[in-house]
Amino acid sequence: MPVSTQVTATRSPLSTHGPSRAWLVVGLLFLFTLMNFADKAIVGLAGVEMIKDLGITKQQFGLVQSSFFWLYAVGAIVGGMLVGKVPARWLLAGTASLWVIALLPMVWSTSFTTLIVTRILLGFAEGPTAAMALTVAHSWFTAEKRALPSSIVVAGTSFGPILAAPVITALIVHHSWHAAFLVTALAGLGWIALWVMFGRSGHETVTDADHAESDSPATPEHIPYRLLLTSGTVIGLCVLFFVSYSSTALKVSWLPLYLRDGLGYDATTAGNLITLPYLTAAVFIVAAGFASRMLTKRGVSNRWARGGLASGLIVVGGLSTIAFSMLDRGPLQIALISVGASLVAASNGVAWTAVSDVTPPKQRGTIIAVVIAVYSVGGILAPLILGKLVNDAGTSPLEGYSRGFMGLGIMLIIGAIISFFLINPERDVRRLGRK
Repeated sequence: MPVSTQVTATRSPLSTHGPSRAWLVVGLLFLFTLMNFADKAIVGLAGVEMIKDLGITKQQFGLVQSSFFWLYAVGAIVGGMLVGKVPARWLLAGTASLWVIALLPMVWSTSFTTLIVTRILLGFAEGPTAAMALTVAHSWFTAEKRALPSSIVVAGTSFGPILAAPVITALIVHHSWHAAFLVTALAGLGWIALWVMFGRSGHETVTDADHAESDSPATPEHIPYRLLLTSGTVIGLCVLFFVSYSSTALKVSWLPLYLRDGLGYDATTAGNLITLPYLTAAVFIVAAGFASRMLTKRGVSNRWARGGLASGLIVVGGLSTIAFSMLDRGPLQIALISVGASLVAASNGVAWTAVSDVTPPKQRGTIIAVVIAVYSVGGILAPLILGKLVNDAGTSPLEGYSRGFMGLGIMLIIGAIISFFLINPERDVRRLGRK
């Protein structure tokens, strides 16, 4: 029997709970992703001091950064499966509690083994962040209105380092890197208290009037996972996020060291410069969300408003990455680093919206988790490969950095082109609705 494509005619989530509650939840989810990225950034920002204090090599430091992703995929899948089964209020609060538990040992420890274990635990706990945050955010908005809130939630990944980098750098310079772990753990406890008081899921329903705003076909109530996972859009998103997250992983784990160890900036200058790619990304992420929304309102297909826009941003980001890897230190190079990293990040908020275009609400968390599991492989491999390149460069680490970022730029362009031809939500919903 064909899968039902009936659209439930009830009140929309905004009319049930009010727009102010929806945007309050989006704001808390923005803080959720903000702290998620701040937690990741600590080790990169404190890399020079930690290498010295722990007595480890740069290749071992690459292992530390890679270890964060060893159980990332497992956490993403487990967390994604729990979305919709455990109330969002307690699921997200419990997840953030694990972050705090993973951060606290490094407030006093100087053990390389402890650092590895806590990074593995933090990666497991942070793996489902995107699945949880985006699923909850999407539950408050109808399909045509999700691009902007998605981009705002994703923008937290840029504002985290913007706010964290100067603070963490100051703590490292004036106190120690241990103090940075303490401050982020305390911030996590504060967010947990706010979320328990105000956070929850919306009751996602779609009215006939809501659906009439779009020419997109309705998503079936349930689609077999084997069909969802083999659809062009989901495969294309896996490719797109694999290459984009490889860039993100290097930006978080190695860019601070690149500025200091490769380009020769001092700790304070590097701490200030590292905020520029994230500041630029925060602007581009929100702008891309507005652009996608405007394209949709003008009748542009989701293939172009989601897939085409996201792929195009990554191509330009890849070109910028190749360019800065070939330049000497200076303002132009910093500008290209900022543009390359921020355009890749801007693609993510738009691309995530395409998941909801083809996936029924009750299956969304699982599909997002699978995409995260795939792209986490990029997070595992990219820091390891760059660490080996830098280590092998010996007394000329800049050569290793340049080769690594050049390869990243080429990979970004190839991945974006492949994903462009695969992502097509309208085609896939029509095909899946007939199965």
